[in-house]
Amino acid sequence: MLRLTAATLAFCTASLAFAAPAPTKSPQQAHSTSIKGKINYLTFLPKSYSNKGDKVPLIVFLHGSGERGTDLNKVKAWGPPAIVEKDPDFPFMVVSPQIPDGQWWDAFLLKSMLDDVLKRYNVDPKRVYLTGISMGGYGAWDFASRYPEYFAAVAPICGGGIPRLTRSLKDIPVWAFHGLKDDAVPEQESARMVEALKAQGGNVKYTVLPEAGHIEAWVHAYGEAGLFEWFAQQRKQ
Repeated sequence: MLRLTAATLAFCTASLAFAAPAPTKSPQQAHSTSIKGKINYLTFLPKSYSNKGDKVPLIVFLHGSGERGTDLNKVKAWGPPAIVEKDPDFPFMVVSPQIPDGQWWDAFLLKSMLDDVLKRYNVDPKRVYLTGISMGGYGAWDFASRYPEYFAAVAPICGGGIPRLTRSLKDIPVWAFHGLKDDAVPEQESARMVEALKAQGGNVKYTVLPEAGHIEAWVHAYGEAGLFEWFAQQRKQ
């Protein structure tokens, strides 16, 4: 059973104004791939990782519009890449790509990056998980819909997308989150994706937070909601 450390739980319950001091040495490494278009990304490896040992689970995290640019440190603002800066015992490998200013998530480039990661690292292909916030929530819906064969579970937060594409997700566990008082991305954006997936007979659950705005939704998802424990329970057949 997955057990999150005290450091992770403390991070997730911290104030929304949390700003972590930069560690002496970051546990995340910068990489770049240009197999079919350049994309920069961070990697975090759990302590259990070894090239020839047991394969590790992987979380792919897609950031929001505010973290676009050429400085990968910006990606550490929220979610898994923020958590692992404080918690070296986090049990998943984490890959966090970044897109340049003014660009949008491209599922084809993300697939190329993920193919490269799966080739280079000792990752369990049956335990690859995808999540994203805001613009990254849109990216998660799109990436998973276009390449569902990669993922054991998906968690889009404050996102949306093209409802008709959800038919490809009907066999993949999905947990979506949204704040009802979100003034950046209307809650209906997630709701219509969830309803479309339900209509396909999908395995989807939806957490709507009645008093939450934009940021609070992902603080809840990556904290007290237990998303990482839920990921650990999902495995591709």
